[in-house]
Amino acid sequence: MSHAHAAAPLRILLSDAARQGAGSAIAAAAVSRGHAFVAPQAGVDADIAFVSRDVTGLSTKHAVLPETQAFYDAMRGAHSLRWVHVHSAGADRSVYLELRARGVAISTSSGANAAVVAQTALAGLLALARRFPQLMRAQRDRSWAPLIGTGLPRDLAGQTAVIVGWGPIGRHIAAVLRLLGLRLIVVRSRSDAAAADIETRAFEEIHRALARADWLVLACPLTDRTRGLIDARALASLPHGAHLVNVARGELVDEPALVEALDEGRLGGAFLDVFAREPLPPDSPLWQLDNVIATPHSAGFSDGNEARVTELFIDNLRRWLAGEALRNLVA
Repeated sequence: MSHAHAAAPLRILLSDAARQGAGSAIAAAAVSRGHAFVAPQAGVDADIAFVSRDVTGLSTKHAVLPETQAFYDAMRGAHSLRWVHVHSAGADRSVYLELRARGVAISTSSGANAAVVAQTALAGLLALARRFPQLMRAQRDRSWAPLIGTGLPRDLAGQTAVIVGWGPIGRHIAAVLRLLGLRLIVVRSRSDAAAADIETRAFEEIHRALARADWLVLACPLTDRTRGLIDARALASLPHGAHLVNVARGELVDEPALVEALDEGRLGGAFLDVFAREPLPPDSPLWQLDNVIATPHSAGFSDGNEARVTELFIDNLRRWLAGEALRNLVA
């Protein structure tokens, strides 16, 4: 249904930073309707909202800072709100679930940082494969410890990676791993082949693939089907010495079971950018384990993301005004 016939200007809720950086481009896209920018204050109403990266800032899903909370409260209080565009690839924060429950359309910026997240996942995988945690400990200790003395790393060529998720991030990761000579198995929402020569399983069939996984790479959304997907049974199904890479969501994994598998050496190591609770509590064993690289949910950060996210929002704004389907609409 087209929204362009309405006489009133389109009220767009956005941050000061987004208005200063992209206001003129947004205004040009809304010229057919007219617009009014709305600041995140108590008592405001809006038709649409643009949640740019600066809105989230250093807030996490579990620790929301005041400036982020103010924007969330403004969206919750905007009774005319019909559509929200989010800077992230996922929209599993409680505020978005609440808004969807009352009929607000939510679109994401899936794909905007896909290459960056994939690069980070690959960096973590390569660092583990080439024993960088071990080598960097030796550097800190000023110890000359060539790998020839501690067991040679395995060639990556010929190993098998199980990639969970076949969105833009999963496909980017797969393309590079293929170049490195790894065999691929894809686990995703449906079991039809991701590509003609790639074995593919649905989420519920993941146990048919785990026993062959030298690398388990998580790059899927958090949904009812994926929450807790990598539980104690799944971790026990992995071969001894397998590695985990998680750039998806921490809630996909049974974290206590993961800590146990890593601590006992059943898993060779893990690169973790996401955690069951964020910030990762200071007393978490994951900070201390020698075979873990833990990063603070930063896999997708890059100086080019803001422009890509804004471009996606503006394209969707044009679609919204024309009554066309939105890109990356959360189902």
